[in-house]
Amino acid sequence: MPRRSKGARLELRPERRNRDGKLTHKATWRIRDGDRDIGTGCAKPDLAGAEQKLVNYLAAKHQPHRKIQDIETVEIADVLLIYLTDSRDSQQNKLQFDRRIKRLNDWWGNKMLSEVTGDTCRAYQRHRGNAGGARRDLEDLRAAINYHAAEGLHRGVVKVALPPKGAPRDRWLTRDEAARLLWTCWRYRELQKRGRRGAKGPALPTEKRPLQHLTRFILIGLYTGTRAAAIASASPSQTTGRSFVDLKAGLYYRLAAGNVATNKRQPTVPVPPRLLAHMRRWNRRGIIKEHFVEFNGKPVKSVKTAFKRAVALAGLEAPASPHTLRHTAATWMMQSGVNLWTAAGFLGMSVEILQRVYGHHHPDYLREATDGISYGAKPQAGKNRWSDRHRT
Repeated sequence: MPRRSKGARLELRPERRNRDGKLTHKATWRIRDGDRDIGTGCAKPDLAGAEQKLVNYLAAKHQPHRKIQDIETVEIADVLLIYLTDSRDSQQNKLQFDRRIKRLNDWWGNKMLSEVTGDTCRAYQRHRGNAGGARRDLEDLRAAINYHAAEGLHRGVVKVALPPKGAPRDRWLTRDEAARLLWTCWRYRELQKRGRRGAKGPALPTEKRPLQHLTRFILIGLYTGTRAAAIASASPSQTTGRSFVDLKAGLYYRLAAGNVATNKRQPTVPVPPRLLAHMRRWNRRGIIKEHFVEFNGKPVKSVKTAFKRAVALAGLEAPASPHTLRHTAATWMMQSGVNLWTAAGFLGMSVEILQRVYGHHHPDYLREATDGISYGAKPQAGKNRWSDRHRT
């Protein structure tokens, strides 16, 4: 029985050296499509560029039929391609969107719409190996199928079975942990092994400080509770594609200029005075150029690797991620007794989510119930009432 083609995909061609060990060809990404081998011109570090070349190749190679068909005759690859072509420009994180579509296409591309069942969705989850990641991918598959149906391009009902949602993360940093993490990022120096005559010596500290840019990211995250992508794009100059911090007015426009607002709310908020003083100093002294978080003078796309390294160096007992800073900001607000409506508006989340996930940190949480447990106590109207205090 002939094997199904894996479809177009990226492959890394390793670097090549001559007999003398001299590098002749750098490692580059290439597109493999059956027997075809197409160069991208992208070196190994430029994975994002190679993925964009793959997207362009797929779009140029095949134009799916935009006419109504039965689900038994519609390939999921066509459904994904139509969704990618029509919806990519509206995505805030195009790189992650491209990667999710590529993963879906690799596994689902050769299947028909009629093959989307609970069994195949659970098989994809097992293939993915991560319930949370599988759920996020399948949400895109569901969106693509729903878009295809809304465009009137298939007959029949297709349901995508999603893995159950995981429990909300409640990991947050204590003030001692936050201080330790900041101090570690600021002082850490890169280690390099040194030796003489080919012999490797011990790893010694250099003058390079590869984690100092992370201190700015952490401070912005702790003071504002902003999501990682909006912190990475934050800039003192107002430009399309960047979130903007007005250093004169002290306002943080978290929604990047030119982007469309989504259900992940990014309201404009005042910058806390201490953070604003830091930001003005970074800009005045030339510590930053175009973005508040830069590494070697260039903006960063992600700090996941650096953050993981910093957490390990700081010796934090529980794992933490960049999103932990948002949890920390919300938790500290609740612990300080900030009004629920005010905190929710500042963080860009609903009051219901804030109360459900972080409300138990508030000093007045269920206080009315504990006061009522005292036997013989007379009711005191209006005292420590959670709902009354936070309704206005």
